[in-house]
Amino acid sequence: MAAKKEKPAVLTFEGRLARVEALIARMESGAAPLEETLRDYEEGIRCLNAMEQDLQAAKQRLSVLREQPDGSLREEALEEDA
Repeated sequence: MAAKKEKPAVLTFEGRLARVEALIARMESGAAPLEETLRDYEEGIRCLNAMEQDLQAAKQRLSVLREQPDGSLREEALEEDA
């Protein structure tokens, strides 16, 4: 019977951040051969892109409460700083 391939674990934002930090430390050490360093770099870029998507999704979910002239509060979408 053939061994089943396990799906790679889905990393959280924090997990990706830790992975990127580990990749950076490894690349900065200079201990890995060039080919491994290139693979680490590519993995780091993929992690950073996924983190950017996570941040954009979180930003869309954010809202603020604004006080109205009558003293009531109204929920509004978070305004982006230009």
